[in-house]
Amino acid sequence: MTNTTHFGYKTVSEDDKVHKVAEVFHSVAPKYDVMNDLMSAGLHRVWKIFTIAQAAIRPGFKVLDIAGGTGDLAKAFAKRAGPSGEVWLTDINESMLRVGRDRLLNNGLSIPTLLCDAEKLPFPDNYFDRVSVAFGLRNMTHKDAALAEMRRVLKPGGKLLVLEFSKVWEPLKKPYDVYSFSVLPWLGKKIANDSESYRYLAESIRMHPDQDTLKQMMTDAGLERVEYFNLTAGVAALHTGIKL
Repeated sequence: MTNTTHFGYKTVSEDDKVHKVAEVFHSVAPKYDVMNDLMSAGLHRVWKIFTIAQAAIRPGFKVLDIAGGTGDLAKAFAKRAGPSGEVWLTDINESMLRVGRDRLLNNGLSIPTLLCDAEKLPFPDNYFDRVSVAFGLRNMTHKDAALAEMRRVLKPGGKLLVLEFSKVWEPLKKPYDVYSFSVLPWLGKKIANDSESYRYLAESIRMHPDQDTLKQMMTDAGLERVEYFNLTAGVAALHTGIKL
């Protein structure tokens, strides 16, 4: 029997989801940052600055950025970890990873980049001081398995940071829905010539666990002192947890 999962609002086989998500990000990779700015009115940059501050990277830290895409976080982490540190940029999508790698090289940063699946990380136990995933967890088929892997590769005392779209404050729900399901696909068509991928991205946000559910999932994965910070009335949230 084939296991099924969600691809936006559709129910698909788990294998199909992997391929469909890959297609979305192959399609949007060249315009990903432009669209991110439009989708969030530039706020994703503010949310990432907050995430970088919470990560508190120090020189010599080993850091893993999962689903790192175009390399925003990896770039900031590499500057803070310095030459004695070790920062990895990883993504399951080759198109996104190529954009991120090229951008880092253009900024004079040569850091290891690796095509890998967050559910099966090719790193040893207890290796990293910090693990981050920004706007990637909701696209993963087995979020519980991915969170368990993130915890596994953290050192004791290490911190996981999960930045993701989340459940918006109730009074903003209606205008947010209008924006997500009418404006976003239109922007996707105009800017990236791809309305369907942006419709999926809007649907995937609605299917993602809310703040408290994700907090519990991180606790269930074995992380301690899990907390979250609502950003822009819950449009996004940063969850953090420590491996003790």
